[in-house]
Amino acid sequence: MSEGLSGWQDYLLGEIAQVQTGPFGSQLHMSDYKMEGVPIITVEHLGENKILHHNLPLVGDEDRKRLIKYTLQEGDIVFSRVGSVDRRAYVSTNEDGWMFSGRCLRVRANKDIIEPRFLSYYFGQESFKETIRRTAVGATMPSINTAILSDMQLFIPSLPEQQAIANVLSSLDDKIDLLHRQNKTLESMAETLFRQWFIEEAQEEWDTGIILDEFDFTMGQSPVGSSFNESGVGVPMFQGNADFGFRFPAARVYTTEPTRLAKKNDTLISVRAPVGAQNMADKECCIGRGVAAFRYRKNTDYYTYTYFKMRSLMAEIKQFNDEGTVFGSIGKSDFESLGLGLPPNQLIRRFEDEVKPINDKVIKNCRQLRTLEKLRDTLLPKLMSGEVTVIN
Repeated sequence: MSEGLSGWQDYLLGEIAQVQTGPFGSQLHMSDYKMEGVPIITVEHLGENKILHHNLPLVGDEDRKRLIKYTLQEGDIVFSRVGSVDRRAYVSTNEDGWMFSGRCLRVRANKDIIEPRFLSYYFGQESFKETIRRTAVGATMPSINTAILSDMQLFIPSLPEQQAIANVLSSLDDKIDLLHRQNKTLESMAETLFRQWFIEEAQEEWDTGIILDEFDFTMGQSPVGSSFNESGVGVPMFQGNADFGFRFPAARVYTTEPTRLAKKNDTLISVRAPVGAQNMADKECCIGRGVAAFRYRKNTDYYTYTYFKMRSLMAEIKQFNDEGTVFGSIGKSDFESLGLGLPPNQLIRRFEDEVKPINDKVIKNCRQLRTLEKLRDTLLPKLMSGEVTVIN
């Protein structure tokens, strides 16, 4: 160990934490999984520093006791052992007592030296991720093991400063998580109201028509590649599903020669495999050939109705994933041929009056989320390097 910044020291991970491989295939088979029991975390359950609670395999009490050494407790950190070896997730109180699979590694911190939350944030630095990707073995399927992970070098401050750093970053993550959960609730409320008013309570006397009876839409066209940049020059350009987020796409690429433009608050639909991903334009943007943009013809302020009406058509739109010789796609004529109900204008106006404030709260939350996530991601390397301190 060597001293650097005042109170900071070098350690190998194996000196301050225990690294444990999950059970080998001979110890746990898919046939051992039960309908009820203790959840097993595997690679697909590793979100961004959190455990994802979907499609969890379960093992019975007998296997839990047999494999007790593979039990997780709050403060553990689970790594992907194969494939995306830089993926890791922190084990919260919600996952205390769960188990982990053979495709994962468990890191259990010595809490006398290292704060577990700090350690997990340390692992989240892009510099650390790059190091572990570079150190992984295997040409076709990268992998790490206990020795590789244990030999990772860390430069860390005193325990009180670790705890202070972890508190700052955790506070930001808590606010981010709260906004995400609030958005899901609000969006579910709006979608429920749309379904109730326009589907469950639809009237037989309502007219039927096609997309163009309610919406104008623009099919995207990709600009020339020489106009692309990642420096923020020009307007953001979105090519398709890979750019889409919870509500707004992430601006990664810009173009100085936009071809087809979407307006602010237009509904964006992915039109190439996978067909049917949905977002909303946060500002005027260029749309490539993988995206189409929709807006209400009679009143462009009716973006809430547009968004949820297009969502209600997703079953029909996503059928085009099965079309085409190789990849699914949906074209202009396909959209024009989609049939839809045409509710009365006064009902649409009432929906906008009552549901637009809910939708606008989602939009406001999304913008706040971007600010908080940018702050967290900016602070993380500065706190971890000692460039920014949180205690004297």
